[in-house]
Formats: sequence, structure tokens, C-alpha cells
Amino acid sequence: MTERRVLLIVGGGIAAYKTLELVRLLRKDGVAVRAVLTEDGAHFVTALSLAALTEDKVYQDLFSLTDESEMGHIRLSREADLVVVAPASADRLARMAAGLAGDLADAVLLATDKPVLVAPAMNVRMWRHAATQRNLARLRVDGIATVGPTEGDMACGEYGMGRMAEPVVIVEAIRAALTTGTRLAGVRALVTSGPTHEAIDPVRYIANRSSGKQGHAIADALARLGATVTLVSGPTALADPSGVTTVRVESARAMLAACEAALPADVAVCAAAVADWRPAEAATAKLKKKGKAPPLALVENPDILATLAARKKGRPRLVVGFAAETENLVANACAKLAKKRCDWIVANEVGAGTGTFGGDDNTVHLVRDGAAEAWPRATKAEVAARLAERIADHLAGRRA
Repeated sequence: MTERRVLLIVGGGIAAYKTLELVRLLRKDGVAVRAVLTEDGAHFVTALSLAALTEDKVYQDLFSLTDESEMGHIRLSREADLVVVAPASADRLARMAAGLAGDLADAVLLATDKPVLVAPAMNVRMWRHAATQRNLARLRVDGIATVGPTEGDMACGEYGMGRMAEPVVIVEAIRAALTTGTRLAGVRALVTSGPTHEAIDPVRYIANRSSGKQGHAIADALARLGATVTLVSGPTALADPSGVTTVRVESARAMLAACEAALPADVAVCAAAVADWRPAEAATAKLKKKGKAPPLALVENPDILATLAARKKGRPRLVVGFAAETENLVANACAKLAKKRCDWIVANEVGAGTGTFGGDDNTVHLVRDGAAEAWPRATKAEVAARLAERIADHLAGRRA
């Protein structure tokens, strides 16, 4: 197998010290690393340290007579399989969004025809600033992937969102980027997403606050690893993920029927927030006000997760459920794992103040084999990518 190659651009900021551990982990994973050390990054790590760990020359100067005689910024950008910027400061993100070319890192990023992954790191106020968020939105439209940041204590003494993702998390994102389209080739995946709407009458229904962002992100992440994905989605405002077969439904019963029609599958990820109950009988005409509320008898909806997990014939090799909880997160998730007889549960807290429903970020625990693994807060796309990698590891017989 050809050795995978990463070009690491080390940006400025105290988090630059973590790039030494990042290089070590990548080399341990069999990835060749070449480094570009920015002027700001050199305040925190040395070229000598990077050279020792990468076992390669470190590049720093756009106007190097020896390097640029060979058009070094072009060569560097094209010889890598992936370009990683870590840490990516607010200034670096702004420069990338504007398409500037004032230093070697800028020139490399403009000249590259390879995927780019950035690991932002900055003060919480800088992270929240409208300009930074506007630049990030521009970069995402341009196809730049992100990993992190996370929430925590900062070198400046403040607390909040803006810490660079830990090296082990960045390595997982790099591994996913390097193996896009290959790790799950030949695997059939079924994903459910969004809420369900249970009709009361032709214009009213019972529903919940799920946006479908996490389920759609999981379908996209699995497809990026090469899986053939069927996404069964309740009503959402989201676009269908590229390369995914999307089946749109309204009710829990329709979602179950669509799931069963999509079988056989190797993997089922039940991320939809399925309504537990529905009206026993939906009115055929709009209910009118008559001075008092009409009685509403409810019956239990089918349990899609438990139904898929209990199949004797055609059961997916891996059945993953979600547990949206407002209290006792891990305990309730463990109980759900046992009750539903699925293989894994992804537990996330959805109480007031978490911003999970409808938001872009999520904090989850992966519950399996009697243990709960806490994942750092991340975007739903990053959670999806990490879960897809874990699924690929499991199907390959690896324990991650």
C-alpha cells in the first residue's frame, strides 16, 4: 500500500506545541508528514523539533532561493494527499477565506489541489466573533473541512469554545479524510434521521424538536467512507446528502416500513427522534373549536430500533441507536441498550441550555460492551465522522 502523505502547516498560538504529539501519532499510524512552519508558529515550536519527528526537511520561507527555484510552494501543495493546518488561528482562517498569498503557508493553500483540514484554535471571544464565523462559513463552502475547536480552559485564563482539538481527535479526522471512499466500500448502511409527524387531523400533528442534522451528517459520513447508504428521513428542512438514497416519510409507521424495505443492510444507525405515541385515530377533517379541547387518545408507535435489533433473519451486523436524554444520561443509555438489544447506543443530552436540538454541535457518549466513552463536544459533522470511523473499525474487526 502506498504511504499516505500529510503536509502539516503549523500555525501560531500556544496550541502549536500539540503538533509535536500530532506528528508522533501520525508517524505511528504509518503516515508520512512534511511540515511547513509559519513565522508565528516558530514562536512556539522549533524547526529542529519538527524535523526530528517528521524525519524530513521543514519548510519556512516563501522566498527561499533553493526551495523556490523548484517552485517549492507548488510542489509541496501537490505532493501531499492531505493538507492540515494546526493550529488554525483566527488570522490564518481570515487569510484563507480572503485568498491571500503573503507567506509560504498562504501560497501552499492557494496552490493545492488536495483536500484541506483545519484545526481552529483561538480565544473564545475571537471564535465567537461574527467575522470568524463568516470566514468559517466561507471556507466550508469552499470545501475546507474542520475539526474542533472544543470547550475548556485557555492559556489566556478564560474558559469557553476555542481550544484546539486534541491530537488523537485530529488524527481520527485525518484518517477519515485519507480513507474517504474506501473504508466502507461494499458496506450497505441504513440511517434514520429527523422527527416523525403523527397526524391529529389534516393540518395538525404531534412532533418533536429534532432537526435531523445529526442523522443526515451520519449518512453523509458513511457515504464518504464508501458505504452504500439509504437515509430514511422524517420531515426536515435539510437537503438530501450527496451520494445517498433518501426516502422521505412522515410517520413512525411509514419510517419502519421504509427501513424494512431497505434491508438487507450491514449497518443500521437509528438517529431519528421517532414519536413514542400517535393519535389512535386521526380526524379526516380539520377539528374545529367547540369551547373545549377534544379528547386525544394515544397509542404506542412501533419501536424501530428494537424491531431491527430483534430480527432473526436479515438483522444488520451492527445496530446503533440514539438516546436523547434530559437527565441521568449514561444510566438511561445503558438501560436502553439492554432493553432494545441493539449493539451500541450514542447518548446525547438534549435538556434546556444544551443547544443539541436544532444546533450544530453535540456532546455524546458512546455506550457499548457495558462501558460509556465520553467524546468531547464537537460539531455534528465531526461526531458523525468519528462514529463512521468507529463503525468501519468494528466491521474490520478492530477495537478503537
